[in-house]
Amino acid sequence: MKRNLFDIQDHVVVITGGTGVLGREIASYLAAEGAEVVLLGRNRQTGDDIVNAIRQNGGKASFETCDVTSQAQVEDVRDRILARTHRIDALLNAAGGNMPGATIPPEGTLFDVKTDDFQKVLGLNLTGTLIPTQVFLKPMAEAGHGAIVNFSSMAAFRPLTRVMGYAAAKAGISNLTAYLATEVATKFSPHIRVNAIAPGFFLTNQNRTLLQNADGSLTARGHDIIRQTPFHRFGKPEELCGTIHYLISEASAFVTGTVAVVDGGFNVFSL
Repeated sequence: MKRNLFDIQDHVVVITGGTGVLGREIASYLAAEGAEVVLLGRNRQTGDDIVNAIRQNGGKASFETCDVTSQAQVEDVRDRILARTHRIDALLNAAGGNMPGATIPPEGTLFDVKTDDFQKVLGLNLTGTLIPTQVFLKPMAEAGHGAIVNFSSMAAFRPLTRVMGYAAAKAGISNLTAYLATEVATKFSPHIRVNAIAPGFFLTNQNRTLLQNADGSLTARGHDIIRQTPFHRFGKPEELCGTIHYLISEASAFVTGTVAVVDGGFNVFSL
């Protein structure tokens, strides 16, 4: 048996949405553990800043500008990565987001939802997970091994208020993860695993103003979330790293099709 099941030394890990708060933290951690991380995102300056910080700490990292909803762009990026690294061991589908037009605020109704925005949210989150999976699965299938980790959400388990489009997309990601786990293992290799992680509530650039006021106090929604979280706090980005590490390492060699919840107990809370 392999002595260190968590060894990811020199593994090539591609991270979509790598310039976000969570993607940045995960990339920095994995690089510190010896992996070579490739961040994909739209903001070149932010990506370069993250890469430079990782390199200054002795890690291996690079950045590629990419729109995950464009098949052609993702394929071009994959080819550039393979020309340099000759392998891809893991894919983290962390790209995602929301739009006001796909939400229903307390004073609104279903009639206020903009279907164009709803489609864009589905495209970014759900199609933006499928396309990188299709593209980066190819070298994994050729090599006969790999790990894919999708990013689901608490909104996939229950229809959280306001975020209708986002919740529909994340529920789709959880279902897609289960489907792909069987599809990939039976048609390509049982050594390619497809799992998902469902973060609880972490403060990010996208949700900070929904959960905190300018003075740092909690909004009404922030209070509701903390009240329903047994740990009575928001998650810290670094608290996702251990689960990600597990899911891309040989420690999870017999794990596929699951959604790993990292939420401080939010999803199991009941009155």
